[in-house]
Amino acid sequence: MSKLIAFAASLACLAAPTFAFAQAGDAAAGKTVFNKCMACHNIDTDKAKVGPSLKGVIGRQPGSVEGYKYSTAMVEFGQGKKWDEALLKTYLPDPKGLVKGTKMAFPGLKDPKDVDNVIAYIKTFSTAN
Repeated sequence: MSKLIAFAASLACLAAPTFAFAQAGDAAAGKTVFNKCMACHNIDTDKAKVGPSLKGVIGRQPGSVEGYKYSTAMVEFGQGKKWDEALLKTYLPDPKGLVKGTKMAFPGLKDPKDVDNVIAYIKTFSTAN
């Protein structure tokens, strides 16, 4: 019985990285998806455009880039939160639905694969990934 348990545990360990890899986004594909964001956001510099720079966004509190004028809704939404993969997966498909009153006009990324890919791309510009 213990050999069976050890064998099953070994299989689970082997399968886990495969599952994690299957769920991860593709940063190269995410660069293409990010083209939808580029009109309003920089990713490779700290300079704001219409929207704040997204360089280093992973691990940052929403609504907290110094010098950028956020909506009150985004500032309040960001209290006690940090941008991470889970929060971005909730936000990116429907920004206005999640943050009622945000000034971000983007309707969202409807394809979950696009969301995963753009997050993978954003992570390449963050130190806390």
